[in-house]
Amino acid sequence: MKFNELLKRVEKPTRYLGEERGSVVKDPSNKVNFLLAFPDRYEVGMSHLGMHILYGLVNDQEEYLCERVFAPAPDMEAFIREGQAELFSLESKRPMKDFDIVGFTLQYEMSFLGVLRMLELGGLALRREERLETDPPIIAGGPAGFNPEPMSGFIDLFLLGDGEEALLEILELWEKTGNKEDFLREALKIRGVYVPKFYEPVYEGGVYMGLKKLVDEAPLPIKKALVNDLDSAYFPKTMIVPFMDIIHDRAVMEIFRGCTKGCRFCQAGMIYRPLRERSLKTIVRSIDSLLKEGGYNEVGLSSLSTLDYSAIYSLVDELTSSYSEDHIRFSLPSLRLDTFSIEVLELLKDQRKGSLTFAPEAGSQRMRDVINKNVGEEDLFNTMEKIFKDGYKKVKFYFMMGLPGETLDDVREIAELTKKVLDLYRKLTGRSDLHITVSTSCLVPKPFTPFQWMAQESIEDFEEKQQLLRSLLKGKNFRYDYHDASTSVAEGHLCRSGREMVDLLEYIYINSDKTKAVDYFDGGLWQQAFEHFSRDLNEMAGIETDQVLFWDHIDVGVKKTYLMKEWHKAQQGLLTEDCRWGCLGCGVNLAQFGGVCNDY
Repeated sequence: MKFNELLKRVEKPTRYLGEERGSVVKDPSNKVNFLLAFPDRYEVGMSHLGMHILYGLVNDQEEYLCERVFAPAPDMEAFIREGQAELFSLESKRPMKDFDIVGFTLQYEMSFLGVLRMLELGGLALRREERLETDPPIIAGGPAGFNPEPMSGFIDLFLLGDGEEALLEILELWEKTGNKEDFLREALKIRGVYVPKFYEPVYEGGVYMGLKKLVDEAPLPIKKALVNDLDSAYFPKTMIVPFMDIIHDRAVMEIFRGCTKGCRFCQAGMIYRPLRERSLKTIVRSIDSLLKEGGYNEVGLSSLSTLDYSAIYSLVDELTSSYSEDHIRFSLPSLRLDTFSIEVLELLKDQRKGSLTFAPEAGSQRMRDVINKNVGEEDLFNTMEKIFKDGYKKVKFYFMMGLPGETLDDVREIAELTKKVLDLYRKLTGRSDLHITVSTSCLVPKPFTPFQWMAQESIEDFEEKQQLLRSLLKGKNFRYDYHDASTSVAEGHLCRSGREMVDLLEYIYINSDKTKAVDYFDGGLWQQAFEHFSRDLNEMAGIETDQVLFWDHIDVGVKKTYLMKEWHKAQQGLLTEDCRWGCLGCGVNLAQFGGVCNDY
């Protein structure tokens, strides 16, 4: 079927059209052809900043070419399976297997099945050892790859850590070698690269003991790739502007990378250390370019904790002053629960008052101490009082369920805290038109966090807590959103398992309903798969601290002993201060704070 005819027969043709402002079309001859693959729909993938960074980075090199491919919607997938089309890139409409290298981004463990789907639709075998020597190497990076073992049977090469420098090294290596075997062996010399075929898991009495190197040049452990100077690192002058609405339809500026807060549930706060900032001058210059080239009317200031940027007040002041006449909006992600957040927010007071988002994470102070949140109720109510006086009538609160030692009483305190906020609003304004959205997620204990050793709650326990909170948040002032418990439990298995998960993932994919969307979760099939492999989906037991972990061969810089001590402090409800104010010895080289950290 001709491409134009195909577009007339799908629901959203702009998902596949390409030709957007900011996209790049190059002659593929005499270049290394790299295909950037996102295992979800176009509107999800195009909202991801990392894709824009890598796309621009590669295409800025004369000798390289980067194109994009996303997981198709069910209507397009049906045409591909019927043989009327192939999974193709947006820019040149070439099939996936015609590229030199295909690189997947793994932002979330539940996207693993999307990778398998795209491999099959692209005419490639799922298993790496079953693919042909002439097939392109399949590489992957992103936070969900920091425990690469569940996907190690499908991916040829993992790039762990910052990709801006290492990806160009990988493309240069392909240019030099030109064949898969030499490429994979030579890639072992690049920092951040893990090639599963050169390692083998070792078990004693059924207990995992770690990985064994199969070739001498294979590094062990594998150190993450690290961009030391973010201020001079690549950032795109423009972003691709989609023809259709996407999840986050705005320009995005990353102002710093890393975090020093030390929240014990947060994987990103550990794996992206050390904290590296862009200068105010660099940020302003980049935003000016993004706005001029993309025509956006909103810019998101992105980081793990944006209000911790050392010059945030000056930055927001300069941006609002410079662009007020152009009616450009600047958005901040989840705000801190302190008065400084409101001082910064005051600079944005001329922009329309929508909903403000805060993340108390837990309803009780006991639970906030367990997760090292370092905020109290007084902070929350002082903040709420200020925003209500400023005229805000909508707030959103994020909480987590399933924290270590959490009880039903802790869940009740989420409702009590929310009701106190409503009472405060009524007292201050004399009105009852406040709208509060409460959103809860189910805690997934992630690798490289102090909670990596904890047992995850069962589906039944999560659902009991969700039903309790829903019963307590009734009335026109409240809306309660919650995450599917069975999906979170499945994610918990994926992120903390070893290579035995390869067979299970393949089983789920082969038996899945291919007429469903790529993000569809079939809880019954997952249950069936776990039973088939004699595993219990509803139980993710705790891990002993002296046990070898499936991800111990990856070195993110943060020491295991540090995480272990933080786990013990969590169980005692003890706080750890923000390491911005003094090194706590996590193990990361913090050059900007005077060199290598001391022992914890």
